[in-house]
This record gives sequence, structure tokens and C-alpha cells, in this order.
Amino acid sequence: MATKDDYLVETLCDMGLLDGDQVDTARTSGELLGQGIVETLVKQKAIHPDQLCRARALHFGMELVDLQDVQPTDELVQAMPRHIARRFNVLPLGVNETQLTVATADPSDLEMMDGLQRMLPTFEILFQVATDPQIQASLEKFYGGTGEAVERVVQELSQTQVDVDAVLGAKGRKPTEAELDAEMDSPLVRLVAKIIAEGYKQGCSDVHIEPFERSLRVRYRVDGSLRAVESPPLRLHPPIISRIKIMSGMSISEKRVPQDGRMQQLIGEKVIDFRVSCLPTQYGESIVMRILDKGGLSLGLDQLGFMRDDQETFERCAQMPDGILLVTGPTGSGKTTTLYSCLNLLNTPQKKIITVEDPVEYMLDGINQVQVNEAAGMTFSAALRSMLRQAPNIIMLGEIRDAETGTIAVNASLTGHFVFSTLHTNDAPGAITRMVDLGIKPFLVSSATRCVMAQRLVRKICSKCGESCELTEGDLLALEITPEQAASANFRKGAGCKNCGGSGLKGRMGIFEVYALNDTDRRMIIDGAPTADLRAHAIKCGMKSLRADGVRKVLAGTTIAKEVITNTSADEKE
Repeated sequence: MATKDDYLVETLCDMGLLDGDQVDTARTSGELLGQGIVETLVKQKAIHPDQLCRARALHFGMELVDLQDVQPTDELVQAMPRHIARRFNVLPLGVNETQLTVATADPSDLEMMDGLQRMLPTFEILFQVATDPQIQASLEKFYGGTGEAVERVVQELSQTQVDVDAVLGAKGRKPTEAELDAEMDSPLVRLVAKIIAEGYKQGCSDVHIEPFERSLRVRYRVDGSLRAVESPPLRLHPPIISRIKIMSGMSISEKRVPQDGRMQQLIGEKVIDFRVSCLPTQYGESIVMRILDKGGLSLGLDQLGFMRDDQETFERCAQMPDGILLVTGPTGSGKTTTLYSCLNLLNTPQKKIITVEDPVEYMLDGINQVQVNEAAGMTFSAALRSMLRQAPNIIMLGEIRDAETGTIAVNASLTGHFVFSTLHTNDAPGAITRMVDLGIKPFLVSSATRCVMAQRLVRKICSKCGESCELTEGDLLALEITPEQAASANFRKGAGCKNCGGSGLKGRMGIFEVYALNDTDRRMIIDGAPTADLRAHAIKCGMKSLRADGVRKVLAGTTIAKEVITNTSADEKE
């Protein structure tokens, strides 16, 4: 009687991938080892797993699908919960009101098909074929790597409910970390470590833990985009939050006001710093842990994404003996990384550098760093006044927030110091108007400001799967790319691979607008020229706008049109 392996071998032979001698040899070896013929053929490398997958799809008349292009969505994850996908080793591909399409590595497994249909009776399930390695990698991408740890914690704590408040009341004092570990049980401690380590492994910048009415959600921000992963049950929210608060030096008895803290976590052989924020919400406390990885701060300016002309202008301005250099952009646009890269460039034994930050995110050797403490009276302006008595060559202010701070910074820059700082404005010339609006005299702004740079972050094309492509007519029009530019361009996109999680994009780079002021700009500032006039003159003198710099990087094949269009939509027309 023929088995399913026999039918599959017959299909492989029809495809020209096997001959009779190979089949006979594998059959004999399999019988001696107690293995099926197909398993033996794969182990003997007579056929490749990808060839086997194609044969299964052909034999059962199913479509063969490449999972590298499949992206996880909330709709798919909700249609097929993680425990079902893991149990049957299938991946959801598409869903509507009546049908659910899934990928399987073994379409001959009737027991799997029947079981899946019984557990999801509201859908008609349609099957496609994919390789088992791709299914395993995609399951990690869809559901994250914390699922197994979550399931173990739920099982191990099924008989025990941790009550942190009861622990506090019984002890009458704040417990030590060792005491809290013992009370909260080791599985939960391992779960918190797993959530943090998995986020770092996926290259995230922030770990978000958010409570809602009926669920707890864990999300990782990877390359600027939030990605939901398998989350613990809602009942574990209080002990998870308490564990993190203890690790970061917060009060676990205070649940009504926001708190901030810092912590370190050993991940592999590397100690990683985290900045932790706790915010009371309607359904409980929300935690955000920002990963402070010093690796990004060792980058040179050329590795941040500068084109040669902008880098030369920026470096020349950053090395002036006095004046102010401002970096502008929204939260999360990479301003801190850029400023610290500048400080690394300038950090020599011959120069004294002092920073005032709120908070101090990265500890740097050779640089004096001051933490703002409003409660103790250590404000930006107070710290700035005191540091001037320390005779620094270079000062970095985390942000110019008010007229007092801005005026002191300007006066410092006019008395032989070079000042770096940030502002929240949409473009570079807008920073001039913003400083005047804060109450700083226009003639002081004009005299002190050497350079303003606006920046955004865009995702880079994956280095492993990048390939040539053509831009759509809509993208060409949106970016105002001329036929002459397109003819000599190196347009690229990412095909999607394991390295980039199937997105085709991996890592981020900056797009920049470098505004180096000249004498005409200074006269215009004193005369009260509006931002639009300053911008028009700067572009006339050679400044590349954020959109224009992004276009240059699309033409060079380092990012895609969609990233530039999305991140520069507020640019004014030149």
C-alpha cells in the first residue's frame, strides 16, 4: 500500500529532482535506520527542503508562498491566537469575515487541518504551503519571543497570586530587592527579564507595557515603529510593574503620580542602561523603558547619514571657537545622538566640556555632566550660570526652554564659549523665529547663532536583501524627481529577509537641513524677517531642505521614497 511519502517521492521524480537509484538507496537506508524515505532523502541532501516544499505544493495543488513579504497585523494576530498558531505550526496570511488563509509546511497533515478547523469554527480555513524555517521565523515576528515565557509563568503561578500591597503592609517598610524577588516568585522575575531581553534582541529603542480594561499590552519600538508582541495576562500587571519600579529605584507604594528612574540589566555579557518612566493611567500604571545603548554614540558624523557637503558645513560650524549651534526636530528624531557625536568629535584633553541635561541619558568619559534637579533648585538657568565659573570651552544644554535659559546661553556664546543645544521646531530657519518668540533680542540671536540644523530619521534599506527597483509615477511626482535625475538614479528597495524581519528596511539614518548663517541672514534677523523669507534666502544660498536631502538619499539607493514622503510632509515648497 502506497504511503504519502511514496506519492511525494513520485512527484519529486516527475519534477526531475530524483532518479530511481537515489530513491532505492534512500529507501534501503531509511528501513535500516527506521526513518521515512523523505526524511532520509533530506538528511542525505539528495533534495533540499525548499524543493520538498515545492513538491508538496504541486502534489496537493496549493499555492507556494514566500513569507518574507508577509507583515504581521493586529487583525491577523487576533484571528489566530498565538497558542493555536504554535500548536499547529501554521501562520495566518489573510482574513476576512468568513475565510482565514494560513501557511503550513505539511499539507498532508489531515489531523492538523481538522484540529485547526475545530478550534476556529467561525472561519473557512484555506491553506497555502511555506517552508518550515520560514514559518518558525515568521511566528517569532508575528507573536514575539516572549510567548513561551508568558505561558510558563501563567502555568507556574496558576496556584499563586502575588499581592505586593499585602507584602508591603506585612513588612511595614519598603522590601529589599531580594525580599521582593522571593515574594514575587522566580518565574515572574524571569518573565520581566525575558520581556526586556527580547526587546533588546529585536533592536528596539523602547519597551512599552500598557494596561487596558481587559488586557495588558507589551510593545517594542523598532526603527521608530511600534510592534505588538505576545503579552502576559492582565492579572500579572501589578507585580510586573512593581518589579520594574524596584529595579529602577521608584517607590512601589506610590501609584498616583508619575515617576522616573534608571536601571541596568545584564543581557548576555553586556550591561545595558535603561531610562524608565511610570505614568498612572485609567486602568493602572503604564511603563516605558528606553534603552540607552552607548554603541550609537560612538558613531562618527559620516555614519549618521550626512551627505559630504552638509557634513563639511556642519563640522566647520561645530568647531568654531564661540557661538551657538542648534539641532532641531521632534522628539525621537535623533537630536541627542547627533549632539553626543559632536561632543565625541570635540572631546580632547585640551578642551573642557560641560553639559546640563534633564535627564543625563549617557555617561561619557572626559565630559562633566550636570543633572537638572528642579526640586533642589538646580534648573537649566541656575546650572548654566554656575558652569560659566568653571571656565568651559564647550557647553551643551539639553534644550533651550525659556527666555532666561536662552538669554544666558546667548550671552555665554558671546563671551568666548561654544554652546550646543536643541529646540523643537519643524525646520532650521524656524529656530530663529522661535528664539525671538521666547523673548531673546533679535540682535543677540543674530550675533550668536552660527548654525541651525533640522533633522528627521528615516529607515534604511536592508543591506542583506536590497535590490534595484523602479519608482512609481506617484512617488516621482511627490518627490519632484526629474526624468534626468531618474535616468542616473540607483533606486532600490528591500525584498524582505530574516535580517530585516521581512520588512525590507533595517536601521535608521538621518536626513538633514543645515542652515549656516551668513551676513545677509544676520541683517534679515535684525530687521525682523519672517521664517519664510529666511528659508527662501537660505535655499537660494545652497541650503538643502529636509525633502531635498531625502530625495538625494532616495536617488543614491539608501532609503525608499515612502520614508522621505512620510517624514518630510510638512516641508514648505521651495
